[in-house]
Amino acid sequence: MSVIHTIKETPSNPQGLCALTTGNDASLLAYPGSDANGLVQIFDCKNLRNLSTITAHDNPLAALAFDQNGQKLATASEKGTVIRVYAVANGQRLFEFRRGVKRCVAISSLSFSVDSLHLAVSSNTETVHIFKLEGTQPAEVESAGLFSYFNSALKVAASYLPYNASDVLNQDRAFATVHLPSSGLKTLCGIRAMNDSPRVLVVAQDGFIYIYTLDPTEGGECVLYRQHNLADEGRSRFEQSRCEHTFLFRRKLPAIGREANSILIG
Repeated sequence: MSVIHTIKETPSNPQGLCALTTGNDASLLAYPGSDANGLVQIFDCKNLRNLSTITAHDNPLAALAFDQNGQKLATASEKGTVIRVYAVANGQRLFEFRRGVKRCVAISSLSFSVDSLHLAVSSNTETVHIFKLEGTQPAEVESAGLFSYFNSALKVAASYLPYNASDVLNQDRAFATVHLPSSGLKTLCGIRAMNDSPRVLVVAQDGFIYIYTLDPTEGGECVLYRQHNLADEGRSRFEQSRCEHTFLFRRKLPAIGREANSILIG
């Protein structure tokens, strides 16, 4: 095995933060372009060249993820309040979501659904947020009632406000949420189809894996469908294997003793 290419002059990246495309359409690598802000470098691994640079956040990056076909890139910063989605081809910001405003958190994972219509975000809090990547049509806003009219008016007013204030008003909230039993643990999340139904999977640092139902139309609070303690199951399998080996050894012990005696006597 030999080195084909080396990407030089990369910033300090102690967490090894990067993202790789998983589909067959593209072979892309995303990694931090700076340790002082949220600059993202996208590298074309097939043609061995820098593809583009995206200024995603003011603060250093905390998480990166490509969608299934490598056309979208989700980003989060160390501040942890805003999630952004960019078009890989031209670096255009497609979506901006607000995870929360009350506290800064450590975003630990971002994960697109296979159809790229939902984005799951987990952190060291007890809440996993699922955002819907879907544009709002003007006709829907006009016919959706007073709340939508008020929301639309806010976004129009935001265009007259300073940049930071208008960004807050234009950010969309979570489409669905998962509430875990505890907080303070690093978690990884994903959205996958199980039995033809979307499920949110969350793996926690303490060895638990949680599976929640996700309503792709209505969203809302996800319901716990199943949970497993991987640590206990691993210990149980180990104990079972040890008991089986002990049982077999005890069954064979008399025969081994007879063979040893016959050798000594003989």
